[in-house]
Amino acid sequence: MHIVIMGCGRVGAELTVQLAKAGHSVAIIDKREEAFERLPPGFEAQKVVGLGFDRTVLEEADIAHATAFVAVSNGDNSNIVSARVAREHFHVPKVIARIYDPRRAEIYEKLSIPTIASVRWAAQQIQFLLFHGKEEVKESFAGGSLFHLQLAIPDHLTGKPVHSIEEPGAIEVVGVDRGGSGFIPIEGSTFQQGDVGHVIVARDAMNKLDILLTPTAE
Repeated sequence: MHIVIMGCGRVGAELTVQLAKAGHSVAIIDKREEAFERLPPGFEAQKVVGLGFDRTVLEEADIAHATAFVAVSNGDNSNIVSARVAREHFHVPKVIARIYDPRRAEIYEKLSIPTIASVRWAAQQIQFLLFHGKEEVKESFAGGSLFHLQLAIPDHLTGKPVHSIEEPGAIEVVGVDRGGSGFIPIEGSTFQQGDVGHVIVARDAMNKLDILLTPTAE
C-alpha cells in the first residue's frame, strides 16, 4: 500500500522507516528540507518539501494512489486541515491524525478521523490504526506492549458469550458500552446488537483478535 505521511519529526521519521521496511511505499512531507535528516543515511523514501495541506504538494507525494494519509506534524491546526484535504478532496480511504490538545478531539470525531495522542509510542498506535481499521486505539501502556481498543461488536456475535473473543493472558474484554450505559462483563455475560467493547490486547495478540472477530462458516 502507498502511505503519505505529513511531518518528519521523531514520529513521522520512525513511522516512515518502519512502514518502508515492511514493504510499503511511503512518501513523507515536511515544510523544512532539513527535517529529512532524521531519516537514516541512504534511506530510500519519497521526500517532498512543502505544506501537507497544499494540494500540489500532496499530488507530488502521489496521494491520488494513497491508501492512507497520516498527519503527524507538530501543529494540531495543520494536522486537521491536511487530514480534511486528504479525506474530502482526495478521498483517501484511511486518514489518521496526531493531536496535542485533547480538547480538539471532538473536532476530529465529527469528521470521523481517528486520532492518536502525542506519546512516545505513537508510531506503534498509528500502525495498529492503519492495519486494524475496525478498532480504535484509545491508549497504549506498559511501554506500548498493551493496547486499549474500543471496537464495535460485529452483529454475528450477538447473543454470543463475551469470553468468545478473549484469550487468557492476551485478550480481555474489560467493559461493554450498551445503550448509553456500561458494565463490566462477568461469567455468562453475552453481547447484544450495537454493543461497543473495551478490550485490552497484548501487542502480539492483535492478529488473534482479528480471527476471533471474523465470522466462522456454519
